[in-house]
Amino acid sequence: MSGLLVGLLLRRAGWDVEIYERVESELSGRGAGIVAQQELIGRLRGLGLATDALGVTITTRKIFGPRGTVTNHYDCPQVATAWERAYRLLRDAFPADRYHRGRVFARFTQDAMGVVAHFADGKAVSADLLVGADGIRSSVRQQCLPDVVPQYAGYTAWRALLSESDFPAAVHEELFAFMSFGLPPGEQFLGYPVAGPDNDLRPGHRRYNVIWYRPADETGKLKSLLTDESGHTHVISIPPPLIRREAIAEMRAAAERLLAPQFRAVVRLIGEPILQPIYDLESPRMAFGRVAIVGDAAFVARPHVGAGVAKAADDAAALVEGLDAAGGDVAAGLKRFEDARLDENHRIIERARHLGAYLQATRTEAEQERAGRHETDSAVIRETATLDFLHA
Repeated sequence: MSGLLVGLLLRRAGWDVEIYERVESELSGRGAGIVAQQELIGRLRGLGLATDALGVTITTRKIFGPRGTVTNHYDCPQVATAWERAYRLLRDAFPADRYHRGRVFARFTQDAMGVVAHFADGKAVSADLLVGADGIRSSVRQQCLPDVVPQYAGYTAWRALLSESDFPAAVHEELFAFMSFGLPPGEQFLGYPVAGPDNDLRPGHRRYNVIWYRPADETGKLKSLLTDESGHTHVISIPPPLIRREAIAEMRAAAERLLAPQFRAVVRLIGEPILQPIYDLESPRMAFGRVAIVGDAAFVARPHVGAGVAKAADDAAALVEGLDAAGGDVAAGLKRFEDARLDENHRIIERARHLGAYLQATRTEAEQERAGRHETDSAVIRETATLDFLHA
């Protein structure tokens, strides 16, 4: 979505834009639930995109204790949507003949006159500007900042999207319309409603986004979780079909021991879970002559802030504004963009670290102090997936 946001905003500013996507197939159907922050909704409206049916409106948050009683609640109106819903809005707005799939970026070269993107198939494309919006594994970042790599945060998330129609009636009534939390010691379970397949928002056809954060030390538990049935240990993440049955069974058994009855029922509905190790990624720079990196290619924040797509949209807007202000000097425009975005992106990363400190398998003394401030029921229910700290 970072690339689409940049592409659409650049086109509105008069640029001739081509997008090169390394994946051959369409990306719809990927991803999970996201909170559509007001900052993102504003950017989408600025592009002329309809946001009245972006997702499911949630008004209330609840915490369920281990016996299934509500121990805390908080009014916090927000829109929850599916990744594919926001992606589809952007993808449909970008010209199909300028969106090229199955093009794997290899490297770039640049000089004072322009930049050339070289692809794995041997072809090359010349341009005035290259934007790397290629995510946590960014090939563009690796060329610009080879020493900047994802840092494991000390915990993982089990994730799933569940059909609303599969929910038992009683569990649906208690959970489905809310953002609901369970807080076993040192862990966090979270669920909320999002759009259904093909962006269906009809009651009964929506889905429920599930995230369960659990500590896992890097050399022991994480390595075990990323090792498949054949004994191969994957790097960064593991494809859902390859997660060992033993690991899934252990997760299910833990749910029966630790979670509220309502959440136990939700976990029983999960067929093929997704395992997401949590990482931080923080770049010291975002501009490199005629080349820029945006979104998760430059900064990856832990999910607790709910800022991923919103910060990508702000990166895109700042990039276009910087170029416009520089009056045609691409390198100067990208430096303006970098100056505008570095501090806020660092703040988002730091805030996410604070919110997730109590979930880590191991902690420094400073992280222990952070955990004490942000692990209380009141802090979790008020601070998760909000950007209020940016405006404080």
